[in-house]
Amino acid sequence: MDVPIEKKKFSKSKLLTWGAVAVGVLFILYAVLSSTGNSKLNVKKERLSISTIKRGVFQENIPVNGVVLPITTIYLDALEGGRVEEKYVEDGAVMKQGEPILRLTNTDLELSLVNQETSVYNLLTQMQISQNAARQNTINKLNQFTDVQNSLIEAERLYELNKKLYEKDAVGRQEFIRSENEYNYQKQRMQLAKQILQQDSVATRQEQQQIRSSYERTQNALELMRRKVADLIVKAPVDGQLTSLDAEIGQSKIKGERLGQIDVLNGFKVRVDIDEHYIARIYPGQRGTFTFNNNQYTLVIKKVYTQVTNGRFQVDMEFEGDVPDGIRRGQTLQIQVALSQEKEALLVPKGGFYQTTGGNWMFKLSEDGSHAYRVDISLGSQNTDFYEITGGLQPGDRVVTSSYSNYEDIEELVINE
Repeated sequence: MDVPIEKKKFSKSKLLTWGAVAVGVLFILYAVLSSTGNSKLNVKKERLSISTIKRGVFQENIPVNGVVLPITTIYLDALEGGRVEEKYVEDGAVMKQGEPILRLTNTDLELSLVNQETSVYNLLTQMQISQNAARQNTINKLNQFTDVQNSLIEAERLYELNKKLYEKDAVGRQEFIRSENEYNYQKQRMQLAKQILQQDSVATRQEQQQIRSSYERTQNALELMRRKVADLIVKAPVDGQLTSLDAEIGQSKIKGERLGQIDVLNGFKVRVDIDEHYIARIYPGQRGTFTFNNNQYTLVIKKVYTQVTNGRFQVDMEFEGDVPDGIRRGQTLQIQVALSQEKEALLVPKGGFYQTTGGNWMFKLSEDGSHAYRVDISLGSQNTDFYEITGGLQPGDRVVTSSYSNYEDIEELVINE
């Protein structure tokens, strides 16, 4: 008698268990394959930018923006504070040296000028009075000196006469001695009169010098005050164009406040902002180029401002050779500033790959162009168009230079037409 054999049946729980194990195994296999670098990705060729490595002339440069400015700018500041009373010209006017721009009023300054003028006139009057008094005093002393001199002459004559007569016993001894004493007395008076006259002359000269010095100082102060009042009329210091005029009728301006500027129109310079990262590599004499109206022009760095503001510093560049026709103040130029001399190097065009790889690796195409593999590379300097290759690639190699944003973990690209 045959015994029926029952078929083994798998329970639902066992099936789920084996399914979970299978998924786990597949996941582990995928992880292992990914970690061992066997991941591939199919891509369309049209989605890739492919470039050929080649040798060429390389010069490291950086792109910067510059603003065209007048080569010389004279700033107009309020030398004296005051109220804007009158404007003679408007912003943008072409000025000649000495032409008035605007007039300020300052009653305190004008009152000080009147007081200073009064002081000068009072001092001048006092000086004239003093001079007249000194002159009269000198005349009196000269008259006194003349009297003394005349008395000395008379005493000397009488003494000489009595001396001769005394020797002949024509006059008495007392008469002779009296004339001798009178003569000696007049000589002493004469000496004293000379000393007084000499001292008076010295004192008069000193007094006159002091008065004259005081007058000159006061006169200089008056001239200074007049210039301060004259500075209330703001004039063009040089020939040029008036720009940035900031003054309206009735507006009050304090001393030293900026009123505007005069741009000298005999040339231009370019003020350039550069990232502080390059501050140690920028110096006067370096050149930069830019294109204007399909022509290339050269600029030379003349001055470097080492002060860093918001991560940037500035340089002034001037045109070398011809200045472009039609260039205007305030115009922005895109300039390539050279950081090195020209040299021959292995070059790869710039592309989006750098943002992902940091220049450490690239996808290199196979000879038939059907695949691209990751290769380690090293880059040196760069300019606006190329990176300098210092290792990992050779001339003639073809590489993918477009973005790698979707290929970070891919080891091989399978390129389809």
